Amino acid sequence: MTYASTSPVRLADDIARLITTLDDHLLVAGPKQGAEILRHVIDTEDGVLGRITGVLITAAHRAKVQAEDGTASPELALALGRAANTLNDAALDLNDHADELKRLAQPSGSPAAVARPAASAMVARRRR
Repeated sequence: MTYASTSPVRLADDIARLITTLDDHLLVAGPKQGAEILRHVIDTEDGVLGRITGVLITAAHRAKVQAEDGTASPELALALGRAANTLNDAALDLNDHADELKRLAQPSGSPAAVARPAASAMVARRRR
């Protein structure tokens, strides 16, 4: 999909508003639709999270070049690089659950929707 806006700043503002709209839809979505929305959001290649990570990676590279020529601080380049790495790590962690979201989004009665994991206590796991 091409976007008609000629202003990249306006485009960024429009994307931010669209993300808010997506959040509103997710808030009222049923379980299956919510899982489908999340599956598309966390897609590390073509999803929202993957694309925003790409923007941060680009920003970090741009800030690095500007830091090298003295127009931006090295701290800005490092902060953007850390943010891009952190978001990428989070995206990869969430991507581990893409199959479960796909299963949850399946229509009732389909073979993929029948298998349910056993209930368990919530345990926070963090990969480093």
